[in-house]
Amino acid sequence: MEELKNIIRDVPDFPKKGIVFKDITTLLADAKSFQRMVDLLAHRYVGERIDKVVGVEARGFIIGAALAYKLGAGVVLVRKPGKLPSETFSKSYELEYGTDTLEIHRDAIKPGEKILIADDVLATGGTMAAVVDMVKTLGGEIVDCCFMAELDFLQGRSRLRGGPSL
Repeated sequence: MEELKNIIRDVPDFPKKGIVFKDITTLLADAKSFQRMVDLLAHRYVGERIDKVVGVEARGFIIGAALAYKLGAGVVLVRKPGKLPSETFSKSYELEYGTDTLEIHRDAIKPGEKILIADDVLATGGTMAAVVDMVKTLGGEIVDCCFMAELDFLQGRSRLRGGPSL
C-alpha cells in the first residue's frame, strides 16, 4: 500500500495556503495502480455482507463505486447541497480549512442495511464523522470506513472513536 500512496501527488497550498492537498488523480490514471488499490481495499470485506457502499463527494464516488462493484453491493452517494434530486438529510461539519455541508437521499439506506463508507483520504475526520452520523440516522449499520490514505498527523481516526474500526 505504501508503494501506491507514493503515487499520490502532493499539491501545496490547495485549496488554500497551508494545506497540502492529496491529489489521487495520478494513482487513478495508472490502470495497474488503480486496480491494485481497489483489490487491496476490497480484500478486507470479501465474504462480509455489505449491502451498500457509501461514496463521499467527489473522489469517494470513484472508490465507492469500484468497491461496490467488486463486493456486489449497491452504491449510495453523499453530495454537496442541492445536487441530489429527491428528499435529503443534511449534515454540516468542520473541515481543516472551514465548514461544509453534505446531503444524502433519505431513502438511500434502509434500517439494518450493512454499510461500508469509502473516501479517498482521512484527514481531520470531520467529513467522515458527519457521514457516519448520517448513515446511522438513516438506520444503516456501519461495517467499516475505508480510505486510500490517512494523514496520521491530523488524528482524524480519533474523531471516529466508538464508531467503525479503521
